[in-house]
Amino acid sequence: MGLYLIGDVQGCDAPLARLLAKIDFFPSRDTIYLLGDLVNRGPESAAVLRRLTGYGDAAQCLLGNHDLSLLAVAHGLRAPHRNDTMDSVLLAPDRDAMLEWLRHRRMAIHAHGVLMVHGGVLPQWDLAQALSLAAEVEATLRGQGLVDFLARMYGNEPAQWDDSLQGADRLRVIVNALTRLRFCTPEGEMDLRASGGLRDAPPGYLPWFDVPGRKTARETIAFGHWSTLGFMQRPDIISLDTGCVWGGCLSALRLGPQGTHELIQEKCEQAQVPGD
Repeated sequence: MGLYLIGDVQGCDAPLARLLAKIDFFPSRDTIYLLGDLVNRGPESAAVLRRLTGYGDAAQCLLGNHDLSLLAVAHGLRAPHRNDTMDSVLLAPDRDAMLEWLRHRRMAIHAHGVLMVHGGVLPQWDLAQALSLAAEVEATLRGQGLVDFLARMYGNEPAQWDDSLQGADRLRVIVNALTRLRFCTPEGEMDLRASGGLRDAPPGYLPWFDVPGRKTARETIAFGHWSTLGFMQRPDIISLDTGCVWGGCLSALRLGPQGTHELIQEKCEQAQVPGD
C-alpha cells in the first residue's frame, strides 16, 4: 500500500496523469492526499475533478483557495479573475455533480502522523483546535448555509484569531488561515498580501511555521499554496507546491516509516504568469 501527498495540481491533468503513472498508483491499493488547489489557472480543471472523483476514497482531497473560488464563481457570488481557467467546469454538463463533490472535500486532514492543510496553521492553534475549526467550515460548506457563507467568505479582516469570534468573521479567519496563510506575526496577525519567498516577509512578520511558540511545532504539517517556497522538508513541515502551473513540477511525496519519505516529481508544460 502506497501513501502519497501531492501538491497543487491547479487544473493540470496531463502532468497529474503522468505523475500517477510514475508512482504506479492503483486506487484499489494506494491512497493519494491532494493538498488543495485542484483547479484553476491550468487548462483541464474539469478533467482533474473527473479523474479524482473516479478514484473514490483512494483520493483524499483538501480545499484550497482556488477551489473555494470556483464554488463562489459558480454560485454567482464572485466575478471570475481575468486569469481564471474554470470554464471547463462551469460550462460542463456534469458541472453540478463536480461542484457537489467539491463542497464535500475537507479543510484539514490528520492521517499517518501528518496534519495536512492547504495554506497554514495559526500559532495559537494546537492540532485538536485546528481540526475542530476546519470541521466548522466543512459543515457550513455541506449545509444549507453554503451560499451565505460564500457571499461573506472574502476579505482580510479580522486579521487575527480570537476564540470569541462568531459568524462570518469566525469562518473567514479560519478559511484565510487554512487556505491563504504564508506570513504572520508572533501574535498570529496574518499578512495575506505578501506572496514571495522566505526573505520577502513584511517587517514584523515571519513564515507561519517559524513563529516561536507555535502550538503545532511538534506536529508534522504538510501544505501547498506557496509556489515561491517550493519543496521543503523538515521534521515539522513538508511544503509541496512546486509551481506546476507556473512551469515547474508537480510533486508527490511517498510517506515512509520514521520520516523516510521519497520525493517524486513530474515536469509540467503549463506556464502562467505567477500569482495566487
